[in-house]
Amino acid sequence: MDDVVKIGRALLSVSDKAGMAEFARDLASLGVELVSTGGTHKLIADAGVKVREISDLTGFPEMMDGRVKTLHPKVHGGLLAVRDNPEHKAAMEAHAIAPIDLVVVNLYPFEATVAKGADYDTTIENIDIGGPAMIRSAAKNHAFVTVIVDPADYGAVIAAIRAEGGVPYALRQRLAAKAYARTAAYDTAISTWFAREIDYQDIPYRSFAGTLREVMRYGENPHQWAGFYTTGEPRPGVSTATQVQGKTLSYNNINDTDAAFELVSEFDPSESAAVAIIKHANPCGVAVADNVVDAYKLALRTDPVSAFGGIVAINREIDARAAEEIVKVFTEVIVAPAATQEAIDIIAAKKNLRLLLTGGLADPKAAGLTVRTVAGGLLVQTRDNKNVDDTEFRVVTKKQPTTQELVDLKLAAKVAKHVKSNAIVYVREGATVGIGAGQMSRVDSSRIASRKAQDAAEAAGITESLTKGSAVASDAFFPFADGLLAAVEAGATAVIQPGGSIRDEDVIKAADDAGIAMVFTGMRHFRH
Repeated sequence: MDDVVKIGRALLSVSDKAGMAEFARDLASLGVELVSTGGTHKLIADAGVKVREISDLTGFPEMMDGRVKTLHPKVHGGLLAVRDNPEHKAAMEAHAIAPIDLVVVNLYPFEATVAKGADYDTTIENIDIGGPAMIRSAAKNHAFVTVIVDPADYGAVIAAIRAEGGVPYALRQRLAAKAYARTAAYDTAISTWFAREIDYQDIPYRSFAGTLREVMRYGENPHQWAGFYTTGEPRPGVSTATQVQGKTLSYNNINDTDAAFELVSEFDPSESAAVAIIKHANPCGVAVADNVVDAYKLALRTDPVSAFGGIVAINREIDARAAEEIVKVFTEVIVAPAATQEAIDIIAAKKNLRLLLTGGLADPKAAGLTVRTVAGGLLVQTRDNKNVDDTEFRVVTKKQPTTQELVDLKLAAKVAKHVKSNAIVYVREGATVGIGAGQMSRVDSSRIASRKAQDAAEAAGITESLTKGSAVASDAFFPFADGLLAAVEAGATAVIQPGGSIRDEDVIKAADDAGIAMVFTGMRHFRH
């Protein structure tokens, strides 16, 4: 094997034809013989570059609507032959198989076809067969063959040929690795679509793939490598948003922004403005109001200390008044469906503040999968795409909740879904007033939330705790009455929880004894 392999013959067959005419012209000028297929052949020929038809190489015409054109020994023999193996050389001579030194293939646009919502038969027709086969053959034999699957690599290959007379081994290795990654991602897209299409959730083999958008400065901590890969899912969010301004997003920014936007997307913008402020993936304040400014002020009041350096998510367009209010507090990211030009100009004064515009809200009911790594495996589950609106309330206490309490209970339950377990959320008059997150004991979460409410009241110049007269939500049932009693002690007058504990009757009795209302939903929202 030579370190630098000269390119004598190239096979070009691409779906994405960006840059192909120029690349073919460069190859031809370097003395490379070109062989091509279908539309790629026409493009190159129309550009005035000499090129052979694939049928001229194989001796067979394209057939079956183009399904069979490159699946031929003269193609794969030319790709897979080990050039310094005497038996391989003899087979090539005996069967008139010419070597192919460069393969340039990108695949039928399967992912784009799925994204467009094409029907079943159209989607199947956009599964490439010959392309992946050629890519894999060339990549396996990278000791002698160069493979390109991305137009972004045309320049590097041309530069290498010009500078060194061929393609060096290190570059061939990198291109081969990239080629296998591409076919793996392609097959992943196909298998994922198939499993979803026929509702085959427990398919025995699962793969997940993404396309590298950027290599980040570091991960959660400076000693960790990190990259941001996107899956192509069109659902609005941090991966599809336009970054209008500000520094590059960090690993933690992306994680927190995603959490913030998923939460705020639970609220219908036609009904109310909603604002969520997130810190370390947990909400530190959420509120709904008639306008964004009022919702932001109420959300900020919940925990103004934690909001410093947080993420602000909004379910409506940001206007100038809202922008002026938000920039008063140091904020890492603002994410919203849209913003007026006035708002954009106001935010621009904070040059490091990232502004992301998504063009819409994430559908909270959308199906999908979430994935988490564990040692030696992956935990895969369907997205938690239900909320309190999908449940039927069952009042289990003697006291019935008031109309306002019902409104606040629903808000508290929607927020609790997005708080790390154990989660306790107090809400009063359309705004969170205390949030307890991620504690090992639900009692501790209740007490932390109550303490934060007292601190917030003091900061706002209010004499009594904001939890007085509030509604409180728990993400899971109270295993004992002590968690509920902690909420009662904080001043809550209504409780919403899933129910389902073997001690439910004890908890209900404690609620009745305290004279508060309690509602069961039958739906738990653990978040780990």
